[in-house]
Amino acid sequence: MADISITATAVVAGSDAVTAQGTAGATITAGQAVYIDANGVLQLADCDAGTAGNIARSPVGIALNGGATGQPIVYMKAGDLTLNAALTKGARYYLSATAGGIAPEADMTGSGKDVVLLGIARSTTVLAVRMLNLGITL
Repeated sequence: MADISITATAVVAGSDAVTAQGTAGATITAGQAVYIDANGVLQLADCDAGTAGNIARSPVGIALNGGATGQPIVYMKAGDLTLNAALTKGARYYLSATAGGIAPEADMTGSGKDVVLLGIARSTTVLAVRMLNLGITL
């Protein structure tokens, strides 16, 4: 399988969204998973970056807008998120081994990946975002 394909212009937070704002430390696109680095800026999260427990493996949310380095980014920590992607209702989605990506459960194989739940599909286009680092490294 592959990461879900997200249309950045279709990323929309639901009315129950819990959001926060940060500054991009790299180019970020709406719909990508982000973490806060040691300098306090947002970077793209990645489930197999560095070694187990690396901060890049601990996302704080999913970007609601895009921007280049130094630009403000609003990210969603919890709530319903419309991605306009082909989701499978009821399926769980995880932090990908591709920086910023969102992967289906079938991709959580191999070794060296931290298992980080990003959310569960409420419908074929809406992800119920619930960040949960399970503390498991494959």
